[in-house]
Amino acid sequence: MLFAAAVALLAGPVLVAAWMWRPDKAAGPCVVISGPAVIPELTESSGLAVSGRNPGLLWSHNDSGNAAVLFALDAAGTVRGRVRVPIRTQDWEDISAARCPSGDCLYIADIGDNQRRRRQVQIYRVREPLPGDAETAAPDVFNASYSDGPHDAEAMFVVDAQAFIITKDRTAGVYRAAMPASGGGELTFERVAALGFAAVTDAEASRDGTSVVVRTSDDAVFYRTADLIRGLSTPSFRIRIDGLKEPQGEGVALDGNTLHLSSEGGRLSRGGRLVSLRCDLPQ
Repeated sequence: MLFAAAVALLAGPVLVAAWMWRPDKAAGPCVVISGPAVIPELTESSGLAVSGRNPGLLWSHNDSGNAAVLFALDAAGTVRGRVRVPIRTQDWEDISAARCPSGDCLYIADIGDNQRRRRQVQIYRVREPLPGDAETAAPDVFNASYSDGPHDAEAMFVVDAQAFIITKDRTAGVYRAAMPASGGGELTFERVAALGFAAVTDAEASRDGTSVVVRTSDDAVFYRTADLIRGLSTPSFRIRIDGLKEPQGEGVALDGNTLHLSSEGGRLSRGGRLVSLRCDLPQ
């Protein structure tokens, strides 16, 4: 009896802790349909984008200090390909997918600047590869600056040949620059809006470009693209996602009514996470 009582006393806190850290199966109008899947190679998953060229796949990457490699993932988190990008990044924080003159492109955002000292950051545009490719084509290189001085940022999205960066500060400033149809060049990002909340880690436009989802560790916030361009910062709706218990939530991507979220790894398992939710989104 004494042994059984001792075991129960020891097991009780463990069970309570496990219950407290068990992720929710829903978030607002969204229900988890896949994951969380652990991806050992994506220890620092930072950006996430829905493939335009390869139906059913997502693209992600590790951030600064890692090789410039694109990881093709299916919705279950299985790695379907690893494609090198022939660039040297300083602080690669995001990836976006959008149409471009050559078809479907990926936009790589080397925009991290924790100390706010970079006079220019870099954006790379490359034709979207196939998951079986060893390396992408040589990308167009854009050296970018802000009209009002350096900012730290981790979020970028692209709509109709216009690139948008959202800063990682207390205001979440939205900056816009038009991208040339071919070649690289210089870009100057102008402020068009302020979202009014802190610590944005990713943003992505829907495939049709009509809406944008912006994420922090706690929320996924949805906007009408036309509103953001006009400087309006009132979201169409907001979903609390902290109940999903991501170790360090980073990436977001929207594919119709499916919301994908990626996270860096945690202490117990350094592998990144991917979770997918089916959402009943307001019209």
